[in-house]
Amino acid sequence: MNAYQLIIGLGNPGDEYTKTRHNAGFWLLDALASEIQTHLATQPKFFGHLGKGFLGPNQIHLLKPMTFMNKSGQSALRAAQFYKIDPTEILVLHDDLDIEPGQIRLKRGGGHGGHNGLRDLHRVFGPDYARIRVGIGHPGHKSKVHSYVLGRATAEQRDSIDQAINEALTYFTDIISGDWDRAMNTLHQR
Repeated sequence: MNAYQLIIGLGNPGDEYTKTRHNAGFWLLDALASEIQTHLATQPKFFGHLGKGFLGPNQIHLLKPMTFMNKSGQSALRAAQFYKIDPTEILVLHDDLDIEPGQIRLKRGGGHGGHNGLRDLHRVFGPDYARIRVGIGHPGHKSKVHSYVLGRATAEQRDSIDQAINEALTYFTDIISGDWDRAMNTLHQR
């Protein structure tokens, strides 16, 4: 299996969205950038913020699209084409309604599950990229989903999510290299 070279965190740009549940992908990407001590700089040609660094022996590119969530593919495609990265070498970090706060799941391929950021990535790449799904919980009814994902996580939810992110960071070397078994055995038990 190829190592993942492009790590994309999904979220919405702007201060008003920083603490919203839909930005959990940004939260994880920011934590990873801090962990590998890299800075994300504005890159207009990629419509986003980009950083480079090493995780173990693997060089990785970290990307935060600064388009809105439903246009994430525009930024991701530009970066992937520029660095000649195949969709199978892309790892996407995103929020997931179907997982409780404090839980993280790894997934290769599959559908977009109605997530607008993933829907746009499917449009440009197809379904063959990998994902780290950060649980944010569900509001209970589909009519409440829009306001829920664009709402701020409660203090308890954010604490649970941050704990899960910190635990996931300890497995990123394995995840990036494609050795998911150890990470999945622990993270999927949370």
